[in-house]
Amino acid sequence: MTNVCVDIRTANSKLHPGMPFLQTFFAASPLRLKPFLRSLSLLFMLALLPAPILAQADSATDSQIQSLYTAAREAEAQGDLDRAVEQYQSILNVAPRLAPAYNNLGALYMKMGEYKKASETLERGLKVDPKMNSALVLLGVTEFQMGDYTAARTRLEAALRADSKDTNAESYLADTLAKMGDLDGAARHLEKITQREPKNQEAWYRLGKIYVQLAENAIVKVNQIDPNSVVVHELSGEIMESMQNYDGALVEYKKAVQMAPQRPGTHLRLGNAYWSLRMWKPAEDEFHAELANDPRNCEAQWKLGNILIEQQTDFAAAIADDDKALAMCPDLRDAHEDRARALLKLDRYDEALKDLLFAEKADPSVSSTHFLLAQAYRGLGKTAEAKSEMEVFSKLEQSARAASAERLHEVLQNKQNPD
Repeated sequence: MTNVCVDIRTANSKLHPGMPFLQTFFAASPLRLKPFLRSLSLLFMLALLPAPILAQADSATDSQIQSLYTAAREAEAQGDLDRAVEQYQSILNVAPRLAPAYNNLGALYMKMGEYKKASETLERGLKVDPKMNSALVLLGVTEFQMGDYTAARTRLEAALRADSKDTNAESYLADTLAKMGDLDGAARHLEKITQREPKNQEAWYRLGKIYVQLAENAIVKVNQIDPNSVVVHELSGEIMESMQNYDGALVEYKKAVQMAPQRPGTHLRLGNAYWSLRMWKPAEDEFHAELANDPRNCEAQWKLGNILIEQQTDFAAAIADDDKALAMCPDLRDAHEDRARALLKLDRYDEALKDLLFAEKADPSVSSTHFLLAQAYRGLGKTAEAKSEMEVFSKLEQSARAASAERLHEVLQNKQNPD
């Protein structure tokens, strides 16, 4: 992690060489520089300097530096950045080889939006102490803000070589690579951050945006190669289906089926669109056609059983379809739940319970599973267990309704207050 600002008084005193650093980093998003800059005044830390630098100041000079540093901190705390800059400049007049002063002065210039001055100041500091990684990161960020992405990349990569876990440096490097068009490189660095910090929501958000950009680029490339290919129609259908435009998806999937009726997946996609619209007969026909092309497609096999359950026509046949699907894909959760639904209709509670416990373990957040579990326990005469499952079902449903109501409230508020 990178030290942003350093405590000049501590850096200029005779510290024991074995004293550890007190480290932190600025956690603001690279996409929002102003909050990060506002936080700089809080980030004063311990730092160690080489003995020759520490030895340069006599006690009188040391006292003067401490006084100036205290004044700089007070000025910054009061929002008087110009006076804080003057204090650091005075420190450097007294001790021109005091590297942390360049670091802190550069950070102040960044905070003021004076990127050229920040860059020049940080460069001078790095000449005094080339290993001052905080200044190296700040310089990379400054060059990023000035649009010099090639220079920023060089600085930030060097900073990461010195500290491979510096989240701020890696985050800005990802932004820099994205600006340079290297989306794959940006994604790799954001993936490293999310691996180290799985709860870093900002990193996940930005990684998602990079993935979207990569997907968009791939779609453009697919269309450039052949705008009327099966792949293009399938892709267009999937995009429409993701937006719940099932009618539009049907048009695209039908074109794909017409162009490649024996291609695995084409009938499944068309069948899924019909299935989403509850158009059972054409959906059933497409799933059968898919199984003719791909006999081991467990999704098509399961949905054939699901259609029978939805139509409430033949529960025994539905169980047979689910058995075939589970023989191919034993972890297919939806097939387990559908099989249990059919078994409950036939009063086969013991068998249904086994499938429902599997489904509940796979995803305990699905409210319908708990409702069905309550039915199975009730059929087995286990009233306490049935009551417990109904309580879980009620809580999940209540939570879902509350979330839906909150989203609706936010939508209405946005419409009333568009600004």
